[in-house]
Amino acid sequence: MRMPLTVSPTPTRSRPLAPRGTVLAAAMLGLAGCGQPAPAPPAGAAKQAAGDGHDHDHDHDHGHAAGDHAHGAGPHGGTLTDWGGGKYHVEFTVDHDAKEAVVYVLGVDEKTPVPVRLAEGKLLLTIREPSFQVGLVARPLAGETADAASRYAGTHDSLAVVREFAGTISGEVEGTPFAGDFEEHAHEHP
Repeated sequence: MRMPLTVSPTPTRSRPLAPRGTVLAAAMLGLAGCGQPAPAPPAGAAKQAAGDGHDHDHDHDHGHAAGDHAHGAGPHGGTLTDWGGGKYHVEFTVDHDAKEAVVYVLGVDEKTPVPVRLAEGKLLLTIREPSFQVGLVARPLAGETADAASRYAGTHDSLAVVREFAGTISGEVEGTPFAGDFEEHAHEHP
């Protein structure tokens, strides 16, 4: 015997409404999953949807996910992303032969090394595919110390694989947590 299905009415506002940018972003993600290309977001939608409390009052817009805004190659030939709305930039580099990742902490100009004091004394590199994490310890440049460095390095067997890595670089600088997503892209050579 089948039981009749009953539907209880739901209140019209059981929780606060999502910001308009969040709804727009969710709708675009839904479209992208249907085999259709996702439409380009309207200008400013990323900032409106983020609501992340980062200071965005500077000369150019910084996105918070890989692909939101293009950075050129870093000064060490690596992939750049920003931390804290552009307060810092971090550059991911990898030496496949040495199975080593090196991350540089840079200033607003995306070039100048900026020594930082990390709460745990290391950065955390999280790679999405294949999934693994590496603790990066200070490898100070000339004039820096292990307590305040701009270069951090670590090794993992999975870094030996030649591929475009994507992930997150995170750390806590003087009590403020920072995280930046990055994604390497194949370079085309003429």
